[in-house]
Amino acid sequence: MKFIYKITATALGAGYSPFAPGTAGAIVGCIALWLLEKYNIISTTNTPLIFIGLILITTVMGIIATDKLEEEWGKDPSKVVLDEVIGMWITMMFVPLSFLNVLIGFILFRFFDIAKPLGIRKLESLKGGVGVMADDMLAGIYANITLQILIALLNNFYFG
Repeated sequence: MKFIYKITATALGAGYSPFAPGTAGAIVGCIALWLLEKYNIISTTNTPLIFIGLILITTVMGIIATDKLEEEWGKDPSKVVLDEVIGMWITMMFVPLSFLNVLIGFILFRFFDIAKPLGIRKLESLKGGVGVMADDMLAGIYANITLQILIALLNNFYFG
C-alpha cells in the first residue's frame, strides 16, 4: 500500500526529480490537463463541475497519501508534489486551455507557490497533508484570479 501512496504523492514519480521537484509536479499538472482536454475526458471550461470534483478527489488522495508518508518522509517533504498538480489545476479552472494561457498560468502559479504572499505561508503550518495541500491550493486560487484578470484585460484590449 505504501507504493500507492508514494506514486500518488509524487505525482507518478515527478517528485523524485533531482532538480526542482515542485516545478516537475506543476508540469505534470499541465500535461494531465492537456491530455484530459485533448481526449475530451474533462474540460476546465465545458465540464467545470466534473473538473472541480476531480480536484477535490485528488486533494483528498493527496492528504491521505501525505499523512501516511509523513512518518517516513517527514513534514512537507519535497518529494510530495501532488499539491503542485492540484495548484496548477486550480490555476486553470474556468480558463480556456491554450499554450499561452497554460504558460502564463504556470508562471503565475510557480510565483505564488514560491513567494508565498498573502497568507499562503501561514497555511503551511496546518497539520499533515492538509497543510501540504492548502498552501498550493491558495497559490492556485491567487494565480487563477490573476490569470482571469489578465485574460479579461487582454480580451478588452484586443477585442474591446
